[in-house]
Amino acid sequence: MNIEELMTPNPACCTPETPVADVATMMREHDCGEIPVVASTRGGGLVGVVTDRDIVVRLVARGEDVSKATAASCMTQPAVSLPPDAKVSDAIELMQAHQVRRLPVVNGNGEVCGIVAQADLARWATAEQTGDLVRDVSEPSATPTA
Repeated sequence: MNIEELMTPNPACCTPETPVADVATMMREHDCGEIPVVASTRGGGLVGVVTDRDIVVRLVARGEDVSKATAASCMTQPAVSLPPDAKVSDAIELMQAHQVRRLPVVNGNGEVCGIVAQADLARWATAEQTGDLVRDVSEPSATPTA
């Protein structure tokens, strides 16, 4: 099965200049925990991602002025992504290797066309693959990410 069959198509995206408050609003409106960051609102390529954890760890917990922060001030970059024709096993391996719960899907033109989450994969992967994925992604990292 290809990721294209599982992904959420056309996810909400922001640019590096997007205020963090707007990014958080997008997360609430779209019921998601990650917003891909693209170079331009005119279909620019993927430059990073902002997760709910990025906002908390890189801004709120450090006492940063969130009202003045932009996506660029807390985004994770480079973003790990995969193409729509990737297999479920490819997504599982990437998530495990990078300890991420979501992956943007980028088409051949470099545009974000979807996003796949750990929960999406759990619906199609075997129980063993799902268990391994959850364990590996949740394993404490030796190096803090923020």
